[in-house]
Amino acid sequence: MTKAIMIQGAGSNVGKSILVAGLARAATRRGLSVAPFKPQNMSNNAAVTRDGGEIGRAQALQARACGLQPHTDMNPVLLKPESEVGAQVVVHGKRLTTMKARDYGKMKATLLPAVLESFDRLKTQADLIIVEGAGSPAEVNLRNGDIANMGFAAAAGVPVALIGDIDRGGVIAQLVGTHAVLPDEDNALIKAFAINKFRGDTTLFSEGMDIIADKTGWAPCGIIPWFADAWRLPAEDVMDITSRKGGPIKIAVPKLNRIANFDDLDPLSATPEVTVEIVQAGRPLPGDADLVLIPGSKSTIADLAHFRAQGWDIDLLAHVRRGGRVLGICGGYQMLGTEIIDDEGIEGPPSRVAGLGLLNVVTTMQDDKRLTEVTATHLATGSLLQGYEIHIGVTDGPDTDNAWLDVAGRREGAASADGRIQGCYLHGLFSADAFRTAFLTTLGAAPATYGYEDSVERTLDALADHLETHMDVDTILSCAAEV
Repeated sequence: MTKAIMIQGAGSNVGKSILVAGLARAATRRGLSVAPFKPQNMSNNAAVTRDGGEIGRAQALQARACGLQPHTDMNPVLLKPESEVGAQVVVHGKRLTTMKARDYGKMKATLLPAVLESFDRLKTQADLIIVEGAGSPAEVNLRNGDIANMGFAAAAGVPVALIGDIDRGGVIAQLVGTHAVLPDEDNALIKAFAINKFRGDTTLFSEGMDIIADKTGWAPCGIIPWFADAWRLPAEDVMDITSRKGGPIKIAVPKLNRIANFDDLDPLSATPEVTVEIVQAGRPLPGDADLVLIPGSKSTIADLAHFRAQGWDIDLLAHVRRGGRVLGICGGYQMLGTEIIDDEGIEGPPSRVAGLGLLNVVTTMQDDKRLTEVTATHLATGSLLQGYEIHIGVTDGPDTDNAWLDVAGRREGAASADGRIQGCYLHGLFSADAFRTAFLTTLGAAPATYGYEDSVERTLDALADHLETHMDVDTILSCAAEV
C-alpha cells in the first residue's frame, strides 16, 4: 500500500523544495521507503539521471534525502526557459519540443498521461510519495489543464498541505486568499497548512495560525523558523544564487540571463577559504578576483551577447592581462572560444558568432544533446571526479591538445598554453574534495580539505531535525492518502 501527500505553496519560492527534502529525510529515518515526485518543474538547473535523462536539481536533492538515485520518473515534465516567452519542454527526461508559453498552456493537459505514468511507476517502489507542487494553486486562471498543482492532485487523488511564506509578508492573505479563490472540489483536497521562513519569536504568530485555521478549516501544522543552513544544500532556483562571503580566494561569477546548472558553485561557496561574488548585470567584474568562472547557459549565443552588453568582455581581458585565471564550464567553455557556429539554428536563427577568443577552439552546435553521468580523472593530480555532461554542441581546436581531464580514455577540456584559461563540459567537478583543494591552491591559497558531500548529508539531517522540532510532521504524514 502506497500513500502520498502533496506539498503546495501559496506562492513561488516559499521553500517547498527544501521542505520536501526535509520531510523525505524525516520519513526515511522513520523506516519508510520514500520517493519524491514533481509533476512539472521549471528550471535550467537540471540533474542528469542514471537512466540517461534530466530532471530538476531539487528532485535530485530530494532523491538523495530518500537515499535514492535520481530517476526521470521523479520529474516527468521539465520546462527549461530559453527566452522571455519560450521554453524547452522535456518529457520523461528527453527534449520533446520548444514552444512559447501561450502554446504550452494549450498543450500541457496532453501531458497528464505521461505524468500519471511516472507516478504509477513510483507507486510500485515506495511506501510514501511526497509530491511537490509548482508556483501556486491560487493562479486559478491556469487551472484548466493544470498538471502542476490541483490538476494533478485531483487526477491522482493526492491530499495537499499548503505552505505560506511569512518572510514576504501578508501570509494570512496568502493562505486565506487561496482558500477564497479555489473551487470547492480543490479546497476539499487541502488538509493542512504550515508557515515557513519565520524570523523571531514564533509565538507572536499563534493568533495568526488560529485565524487561518478558523477561516479555512485546515489543520495547522506548525510555524517553521528560517533554516539558516539552507544555502549549504544545492539550489535549484536562480533566485537563490547569491554571493557568499568567505576567505581570501575570490571567485567572480557573472550572472548570465539563462544561467544553467549553477550547482558547480555550491561546493565553492561552502569552502571557508573562498568568497564567491555573483556579479549582477550592470556591474563590472571585480578587479581583485583570483578567478572568473563563466558558468553554464541554456542559451549560449544569447548569453554571450548579454555578456558583451555588460562590458564584461572588456573586464575579462583586463583580468587576464593582470594575470588572473579564467574557467568556463559548458556554455561558459563555448563562449571562451574563437567562434560559435549554429548553422542549423539550434539556439535561434542560424548564425555564426565570434567568441571571447581566449581559447583557440570552435564550437559547432548540434541537435543531439549529450546527457550522461561521468567519472573523470584530473590529469595534473590524478584526482577522481564524479560529474555529468548536459550540453549540445561539439568543441574542437588546437587548445584541446591541452586537455586537462580524462573521461574513460577520452581527453576532455581545453587550456591556453600557460594554463591560466581553462574550459570543459564537465559539471560537478568541484564536488570532489581533492580536486577542489588542489585547484584552489593554484589560485594562491592553501585551503583545508573540506568534505562537501558529507556536509550535504549533515545538512539534510539537520533540516529533518529542524522540521521535527517546529513542524507537526506526524500530522502532515497522517494526511497522506492511499493512491
